[in-house]
Amino acid sequence: MTASDSAATASHYPHGLTHRQVLSWRNAIATLFALAGLSFASWVGRIPTVRDIFDASHSEIGVLLFGLAIGSILGLLVAGRLVERFGAVAVARVCVLTFVLALAATAIIISVLGSFIGAVLSLAVMGVSFSTYDVAINLSGAANERLLGRSTMPILHGFYSLGTMAGAGIGAGAEALHIPLALHLSVVAALAIIAALTVLRFILPESLADAPPNTQEIKIASGELAAPKLRSVWLEPRTVIIGVIVLGMAFAEGTAIDWLALAMVDGYELDNAFGTLIFGVFVTAMTATRFLGVRALDRFGRVPVLRASAALAAVGLLLVIFSPVVWLAVIGTVFWGAGAALGFPVGISAAADDPKRATARVTAVATIAYSAALVGPPMIGFISDQVGILNALLVIVVLSALSGILSPAARELAGRHSRSVIDFASPGTTSAAVSLATTELHLISAEDIAAAQGADAVGNREEDGRERDRDRL
Repeated sequence: MTASDSAATASHYPHGLTHRQVLSWRNAIATLFALAGLSFASWVGRIPTVRDIFDASHSEIGVLLFGLAIGSILGLLVAGRLVERFGAVAVARVCVLTFVLALAATAIIISVLGSFIGAVLSLAVMGVSFSTYDVAINLSGAANERLLGRSTMPILHGFYSLGTMAGAGIGAGAEALHIPLALHLSVVAALAIIAALTVLRFILPESLADAPPNTQEIKIASGELAAPKLRSVWLEPRTVIIGVIVLGMAFAEGTAIDWLALAMVDGYELDNAFGTLIFGVFVTAMTATRFLGVRALDRFGRVPVLRASAALAAVGLLLVIFSPVVWLAVIGTVFWGAGAALGFPVGISAAADDPKRATARVTAVATIAYSAALVGPPMIGFISDQVGILNALLVIVVLSALSGILSPAARELAGRHSRSVIDFASPGTTSAAVSLATTELHLISAEDIAAAQGADAVGNREEDGRERDRDRL
């Protein structure tokens, strides 16, 4: 690449960013997603061992996981404000350290001290730090996605799934070899800290993803003009419904993470190692779908992909619940994993469509989605004690169907994939696209329309350069 080419490439990004910096940022975020998946799946893969250590019932395991869920919700209550005040990089740095240290502490409390209450409290700390970390890296990833001008959130979440594949595989091996829980999770925590501190320096402030402030924004920042009053994101129908969509799909994903291994062990009378291995099948299916799903999203748009995902998850769950043989249940696990793969990343992308309100909306959607983590584990545990672990999963079938029904709310604001004869790739059609989407859904706020129109005004001048950058990816 010549010097002139480099300069041309840099000019397509705001604030003088180069293509190399943007890609390094993306790769660093992908690594942080992978480390989150590795660490969390390492814990999940040893839940059968934890059950054996405490000789716990399903309800008691639900209570244990409830501590993690409560912590996650508490983290979400402060995550948005922390990121707005300190930035995603600083928040991610503190929270990844807290999260992995709490992971190791939980293992020691369970296997060495044998304290159930201590484990619940340690998991709560782990939940606070993990959910805050999750919001920070998702916001940073969404900002990077806007810079690149293509769907990358499913790929980032695909790296999370790669991490869960590795964590599940290591967990299955640790189960089979009877490696002590404390040793296993302490080693994972140490490796995660080293890797995270190595890549964090490549992540840039999310504010660099947006164009420099215009004259009005400068005057607002200096106090010369009053900032326009924006209604709470909790009063925006589109944001809330996107949250419900993500809630259903996150429930499908989270239930598998918390209960799939135990469901296979208790429902199909498999050993712990085999149950953990089937959980690995689930996360492998999720990983493959997240990487391959980007092409489907770019071609068909969010709504058809979300509908297909919800249907696939429901079919997979029904196979797991009612299969007379294990191999058919494993096929159902593949469908379940593929169907649950894209709901969360697509929902986050939809919530972050308007960069000026991305932090508030992503936090709101994540809060709704994480309520699945709050309600899900104990609810499934209590229901399973009454009707069996497999029949308890029917709740997820209903929520997956609801996500599919509500999927039109996640439609792209610019209407790129709307069903119309209008060519939304041509100049000057964003207003028509937004009008069409609003007429169909009645869910897009005035702020969204203004943001989409503003993006259309500047986007056409940069499209040729961005196309060249996409070809380099």
